[in-house]
Amino acid sequence: MGSVRIAVLTISDRCSRGETADVSGAALCEIFAAEPYETALYAVVPDSVKAISGALKRWTDEGLADVIVTTGGTGLSPRDRTTEATRKVLDRELPGIAMLLLAEGLKKTPLASLSQVLAGTRGHTLIVNLPGSPTAIRELAACLLGILPHAVDLLHGDDQEHPSTSAV
Repeated sequence: MGSVRIAVLTISDRCSRGETADVSGAALCEIFAAEPYETALYAVVPDSVKAISGALKRWTDEGLADVIVTTGGTGLSPRDRTTEATRKVLDRELPGIAMLLLAEGLKKTPLASLSQVLAGTRGHTLIVNLPGSPTAIRELAACLLGILPHAVDLLHGDDQEHPSTSAV
């Protein structure tokens, strides 16, 4: 596979209204600036199930990205609805990625257990929900870097040999 096309979707009422800068989305764009990644899309939407699911559907159905990484809206506040919106559009969930992200977050703080981490696929696109904290973004995105190229190859039907020889 060549480059992995990443789409970054920030979910934030305040950022979508221009009241504050999108630090988390910028951090994701920076992380995915190195080969084999390229940031193909970037947008900010409000904490609205309709806005979130609409962007996810449009980007996946039009084949605009191999991976969509969202930031924000994964907490416990009444407006945090990213996981609900994402779950509505997924073909299937990938609990292993969510477990990987949760385990990584718990290494740093027990508060990671309060985040609603979700990952799954729609068509040939992988969707991963990350929290809105720039610190969490840097820590969690780092553990995704090693698995995303292989995941994208598999989603696109590449029957290459698995990089690990250990069985699950």
